[in-house]
Amino acid sequence: MKPHRTDGVSLSFGILFLLVVAWWAASRVVTLHLPAMGWLVAGGLIVFGVIGLLGALRSARSTPTPAPEPEKPAEPELPGDLSPEVHASIVRELMEEPGERFSQQHPDLASDQPRKD
Repeated sequence: MKPHRTDGVSLSFGILFLLVVAWWAASRVVTLHLPAMGWLVAGGLIVFGVIGLLGALRSARSTPTPAPEPEKPAEPELPGDLSPEVHASIVRELMEEPGERFSQQHPDLASDQPRKD
């Protein structure tokens, strides 16, 4: 069975139930002259408040786990076995105006195309 964290709410209600049962059993055996019920309830609430405060302080003392460092973005891989210079020239060629490239490759057909003004 795996150990797990203690559930504070369940523990508190379990202790409260045991206290009520112990009070009932003690009152059956021994006649106790206890103060008014209001004082007992107020004392119980104060005790539960102190227990809750101590639990909150104890959990605040735990060391926070450090946040993981963000990973550096990976550098883009170049396709195939191209050197960076060849890759850059291909990108430059693709970014050029296709009409200008066509007129440079086919100067005899460039005069037949309509001009842009």
